[in-house]
Parts: sequence; structure tokens; C-alpha cells
Amino acid sequence: MLFFLLALLTFASTLVGGLISLRYKDKLHKILAFTAGVILAVVAFDLFPEMVDLAQKTNTPFRIPMIAFVIGFLVFHLLEKLVLIHHAQEGSYEKHRHPTVGMLSAVALILHSFLDGVGIGLGFQISPALGVFVGLAVIAHDFSDGLNTGSLMLLHGNSSKKAFKFIILDAAAPLVGAVSTLFFYLPQQLLLLYLGSFAGLLLYLGTSDILPEAHSKDSSIKTILMTLFGVLFVYLFTLVM
Repeated sequence: MLFFLLALLTFASTLVGGLISLRYKDKLHKILAFTAGVILAVVAFDLFPEMVDLAQKTNTPFRIPMIAFVIGFLVFHLLEKLVLIHHAQEGSYEKHRHPTVGMLSAVALILHSFLDGVGIGLGFQISPALGVFVGLAVIAHDFSDGLNTGSLMLLHGNSSKKAFKFIILDAAAPLVGAVSTLFFYLPQQLLLLYLGSFAGLLLYLGTSDILPEAHSKDSSIKTILMTLFGVLFVYLFTLVM
């Protein structure tokens, strides 16, 4: 069944992205620079246009998803800072590495991957053609999700073994999400709020966490170009899709 085939391909795409982040962890800053560009472009060229379209379809004032956008940004900011405060007296603070923050970031991405799978299932609820279109977009996008999950875990001092476990969870999440849509229907208004809040969360991760770290040890033209390449990659993909 095409529905399950696309869901399985999301598993493979996420896993490959995660394994690349582990294999080339010695070049993590370049990967993080690319990842920051991908995240910024996903927010600007993917999530925001989807929010506009969905707001128009549901006759929802655009300020509603934008409120969700701000809340998503601030909630993750507060959660991260609370974790940092909690660990402020630990010896690991001297190295500015907080494994719990990495796990919190990875859990957020796993939740997003689950909802990516939900998106595939809901697309098929509308029509097979839409389901295929959404599925192909998610397969490409989840490669970056796997890359981001591994990178964020390593960035905050987690071991490769623990990072791999979270990558497996991230890879399985869209498959579980797709299957879950066989048992429920999600109103479009709730989907709009999800898009807004997740866009805010992603923007925080990209600009306040990943991008500064990418330039912390190797701020160079190559690092900047990797960020620009990440933006261009997603932009061109959105034009094709």
C-alpha cells in the first residue's frame, strides 16, 4: 500500500540523516551551519506559506497562528533556560554542555517527525494524490530532521550511543504518526495552531542555539556558505514541490 511505503521511506530518510550527523561529528560545526540554514528556510519558505494558505481556507485571522508562533518561540526559550538554571551548579557548566537540553531539543524534533507522519495520513484522508505529494515532501524534510536530532544531541554533550537511540526514535516517529491517522481526524484549525507554534520553536533552535554554536569554534566563510547552502537547498526544493 502506497500509504505505508511512503511512511517507511520517511523512516529511512530520517535514519540516514541521523547517521550522517554521527559519522561526520568531527565536522559538526559545518553540519550545524547547514542545519541552521535549513531550519531558517523551512520556516520562511515552507511553514509560513502553509500557515497563510490554511488561515485563508479556514477564514482564521492570521494573527492567531502568529500568536502561536510567538508562544512556541518563548516556551522553548523558557524551557531551555530553566534547564540551564537547574544545571548551573554542575561541573559540566564550565564546558557549556547540557545533555538535558540536547534531549529536550531532540524530543521536540521527534514530536515534529510524528506530526510529519500525521500530515501524510491526513493528506491521504483528503485524496491519494495529496497524500503522495505530502509524503514526498516529508521524506526530503525528514532527512534534515534526522541530521538535526543527531547534531543537537552531540552539540550538548550527549554520547554517540545515546544520540543514536534518539535518532531511531525520530526515524520511527513519522511511521507511527502516519499509522495513527487511521484512528482520528484532526480539524484544520488545530493544524494551523500547530504550524504556528512549531515555526516559533524551529526559529528559536536555528537562531539562538544552532547558528551561534556553528560559529563558536570555526567562524569562517565556509561556515557562512554552508548556512547559505542550507537556505538555498530548501528554497529550491520548495519551488520544485
